[in-house]
Amino acid sequence: MSVAQNPLSVEVSLPREDVALITVQGYLDADTATEFQHHLANQLHHGRRHFLLDLSEVPFMDSSGMNIILRVYQEARELPGSVHIISPTPAVRRILDLTGVSITVPVSESTEEALALVDQPQS
Repeated sequence: MSVAQNPLSVEVSLPREDVALITVQGYLDADTATEFQHHLANQLHHGRRHFLLDLSEVPFMDSSGMNIILRVYQEARELPGSVHIISPTPAVRRILDLTGVSITVPVSESTEEALALVDQPQS
C-alpha cells in the first residue's frame, strides 16, 4: 500500500504543560517515521518531558517506528521524563511484545492510566 492511501496523521494535545499526548493514525513505518520523529522532537524542544503515545489507530508499525519510540524514551529519561504507549492495536502490541519494547516502555489502556503513571516517582 502506498503512503497516499495511508497517510500518517499526528495530533498533539497538552493535558498538562509538561505532558504531550500524541495521537497517531495510520501506518508507522519507514515512509512515515520521519514525520512522527519531527513531532516528537518539536515537543521536546518546547519543554515537554512526558510523552503519551496513543497508538490505537495504528494498524501497522515496523522497526522504524519502534526505533523512534525507543529514541524518545532514552531522551525523555535523561530529562528526567517518561514515555507511555496507549492502547496499541493488537498487531502493534504483538510487535512491541515480541521485540521487548513493551517491557521497557510502559503500555497503558487509557490516557488516564498513563497520566497516573506519569505522576508516580520514577525508579
